[in-house]
Amino acid sequence: MPRLLSRPTDVMPDADDPDTVSRTDLHPWAWWSWALACAVLANLVGNLLLLSLLAAAILVVVLANRGPQAWRRGLGFYLALAGVIIAMRLVFRIVLGGTGSGPVLLDLPELELPEWAAGISIGGPLTLGELQFTLTDAARLAVLVLALGAANCLADPRTALRSVPAALHDVSVAIVITLTVLPQLIASTFRINRGRRLRGRNSRGLRAVAATLVPVLEDAVEGAMALATSMEARGFGRTREQRSVGRGTGLALVGAALAMVIGVFWLLGVAPTSGRVLGVGIEQWIGLALLGTGTAVGVVSLLRSGRRLAVTRYRPQPWARAEWALLALAVSLVVLTCWWGSAWGAPTDLRPSGWPTLTAPAVILPLVAVLPAAAALPVPNGGAHHG
Repeated sequence: MPRLLSRPTDVMPDADDPDTVSRTDLHPWAWWSWALACAVLANLVGNLLLLSLLAAAILVVVLANRGPQAWRRGLGFYLALAGVIIAMRLVFRIVLGGTGSGPVLLDLPELELPEWAAGISIGGPLTLGELQFTLTDAARLAVLVLALGAANCLADPRTALRSVPAALHDVSVAIVITLTVLPQLIASTFRINRGRRLRGRNSRGLRAVAATLVPVLEDAVEGAMALATSMEARGFGRTREQRSVGRGTGLALVGAALAMVIGVFWLLGVAPTSGRVLGVGIEQWIGLALLGTGTAVGVVSLLRSGRRLAVTRYRPQPWARAEWALLALAVSLVVLTCWWGSAWGAPTDLRPSGWPTLTAPAVILPLVAVLPAAAALPVPNGGAHHG
């Protein structure tokens, strides 16, 4: 059975004005660098107001840069998912209760539990401090979901697959397929619902879900078969050369990955002791050393193991000045956040002990995060000539 509607092709940029070109379609890994920087910022911030500004900045960037492609229309789903996360955390906190401080906002009847369930309470008083902590923790996870969803809405997954190193080619196939399952299902749902509306079928609720489920699954199977046929016809995954890489390269790559994981754990999960060097705890220096060493060894190992695969790329996505600028902005955002949360900065601005407040310097972080919205503005095309 053929699809209800054919898969839409990517819409080409408007060429009415030859003096300007759009910078909306930046390199996908540039967008991912910005999204990961926003995720790091959300993870390190415990200020509810600052998290709200960061979420607003992410939404502004996505709305300013998303195009007409089907995979760029899943923002509503990620917004709904973020809202569900916040609502579920609030419900669980209200039902299960806690030991927060502050004035009591709601006093629910408490269910008596047996002795073996000591430490667990169902119901009881809901305090202001408990509600603030729950909202902040849920908002942090919700902003993290929005950041990763923004990357899915802005970065073309097919272009991202073509731009990975040769050594990670097989792994990147699995990762990209995993990350694009949800956007593809969203695109299929949009397309099938549009076809049903054109046929005058505007049913809603469970009946609409049942009528849409089978066409969505059929569309997914047909798309997978078409992709597999296309990849097979182009010799995808085959190697043209068999070069000896060395037995120690794989072990070095695994060791580098372990060193990076342990370094991140020491950097973020181990509390600093009294001993400090240049204002930073010794544990953090150990984490930085492990992270840097693992990154360096990992890059060298990837370059060596990539010699086995002779991967060709058709029309590779260029990495121009705009991509370098976006990468520099992402790195600056991470460095600025880490510095602000250290002893040199003002950690209480990021993680206040009481009711959250906004200081003028802390507002710089969401302002830096919203700067990629300017990528949607047309820039002069130096190569344009008038006849």
